[in-house]
Amino acid sequence: MVQGLPGRSRCPRACPGRAGGSLRAPGGDRGRPPGDRRGGAPVPARGRAAQRAVPDRTLDAHHPVIAAAVAATAGVFALRALAHWAILRGLRAPRLPHPAGEMAQGALPSSLRELHIAGPNGRRLFARLVLPAQHGHGPWPAVLAMHGWGANAGLMWPVVPPLRAAGFATLLLDARCHGRSDDEDFSSLPRFAEDIAAGLAWLRQQPEIAPDRIALLGHSVGAGAAILHASRQHDVRAVVSLSAFAHPREVMRRLLAQHHIPFTPIGWYVLRHVQRVIGTSFDAIAPLTTLPRVLCPVLLVHGRDDRTVPFDDALRLRAVSQGAELLALEGDHDLSATLAPRADVLVDFLKAACLPAKQD
Repeated sequence: MVQGLPGRSRCPRACPGRAGGSLRAPGGDRGRPPGDRRGGAPVPARGRAAQRAVPDRTLDAHHPVIAAAVAATAGVFALRALAHWAILRGLRAPRLPHPAGEMAQGALPSSLRELHIAGPNGRRLFARLVLPAQHGHGPWPAVLAMHGWGANAGLMWPVVPPLRAAGFATLLLDARCHGRSDDEDFSSLPRFAEDIAAGLAWLRQQPEIAPDRIALLGHSVGAGAAILHASRQHDVRAVVSLSAFAHPREVMRRLLAQHHIPFTPIGWYVLRHVQRVIGTSFDAIAPLTTLPRVLCPVLLVHGRDDRTVPFDDALRLRAVSQGAELLALEGDHDLSATLAPRADVLVDFLKAACLPAKQD
C-alpha cells in the first residue's frame, strides 16, 4: 500500500483501475469495473445485475411520502381554484330587474331616451337620459346617477322628478353586470368608477348637455365610485354621496361576520384574494383615502338607522373631507323614501355648484 494521507491512497497512473486504501483479496479485483471501490467481498456480476434491475423507489411517484405530497399539493390548488371561483361569483351581483312602473312619476315620453353607450372592454352600458321639463332647449346642467351593488338605474328613479323640475338633465346608468348592461367576469368599485367615466364621456358629447356643468350622484358602492372618480379626474362640479361606506375592508368583514365565516384563516384569505382579483388594494379605493383628494363640493347623505353602513361612517368621511356637507336622514340604507321630503336640500346644493351665479 502506498503511504499517503489518512484514508486516501495514491494510485500510479499506469494502474488507473487499481483500488487504493485496502489490500486486495486473493483473486484480486480485476473483474470489478473501474471506480468500483466497495469494501468487503467482491460482488458477483450476477448480483450486480440483480441490483441494477431493482429500481430505486425512494423517488417513485407511488412512494407513500411522494404520493401524499402530490395529493396535498393537488388539494391546495383545488381549494384555491374553488375559492377563486366562489369569490368571482360573489363579485358578480345577481341581476335585479328594473322595477315596473318606475317612470310613472312625471317623465314625459319626449323627455326620456333609452340607449346603450360604449363602456370599458368593449361592453355596452344601458342608460336612460331624462331631459328637463320646460327649461328651454339647453344646453342643460346634468347629473349622472349611479346605483349601488346589486341594484340598477331603475332604483335611482326617485331622484329624477325633483332634478328634472329644477332644470337638470339626468343620466341613469346601469353598471356592468347590473340591470340591462353587458356582463363581465366580475364587478367592483373601481369598475363602477370606470363605468361612470364612460357615462361622463358620452354625456359631454350630447348637444343638449353643458359639458362643464355635470355632477355625480351615487348610492352605496356607486357613491364610493363617484368619490373615486372625482378624486382622480377633477372634471365634475359636485358629488352627492348617498349611504357611502368609509372603507371596503370594513364592509367585507361585516359581511363575513354575518355569514359566520371566521376571519382567521378564511376571511383573511378572502379579503386578500378579492384585492388580487380587482387589481388594487382596499386602502387605495376607500372613500376615507379618496375623499380628501376631491376638490369639488361634496354632499354626504346618510340614514341614521343604516344597518348596512353605520351612520358613523358618514361622520368619519366628513371629518377627512375638504368641507363636505352632511345631510342626516331618518331611515336605513335605502333612502328612496326618506330623501323625497328633503329633495330641496339636494337640489339647492346642486344648483349652487352647477348653475351660474345670478347677476344683481
